[in-house]
Amino acid sequence: MSARDRDDDRPRLSWREIDQLRDSARRRSAGERRPRGAAAEARAREAARQYLSKVDQKLFAGGGRAGELARAVREAHGTGALPDACRAYLAELGFPDDPSLISLFLDAGDREIVAGALGKLAECLRAGAFRPGGGLRSQVRLLADDPDDEVAAAAEDVLELL
Repeated sequence: MSARDRDDDRPRLSWREIDQLRDSARRRSAGERRPRGAAAEARAREAARQYLSKVDQKLFAGGGRAGELARAVREAHGTGALPDACRAYLAELGFPDDPSLISLFLDAGDREIVAGALGKLAECLRAGAFRPGGGLRSQVRLLADDPDDEVAAAAEDVLELL
């Protein structure tokens, strides 16, 4: 008996059944990524905040002013206070070497901060200080389309290094 004969004996799925299997797999994976409900979303935000707090403590083990400023930038991310938190960090410490902090500076929305952060990012990439992830690449690609010519040019320079 050939392999082809054995395949003909087993029951085959209809196209409808195949589509249902695909849809159920998509629903299951999509549901795992996002928390359901306001309470679950709040727990996820709190867990992320605690994780970032631990990262800050590890990065700035001595604590001090650098840790406080980095924490302030992280907590201000996504709010209107981010540019002010970035300016406070810059006034005391200059641009960070940490890629996760640099990416927050790229979200500041202030032309000078974003252009300076792109310059620091290019400097770190030339020095081989870190390997950027996909999120940072996407963020820089978006900035390359910025209406501000200075920001767009700096982002294009960084894209060449990625």
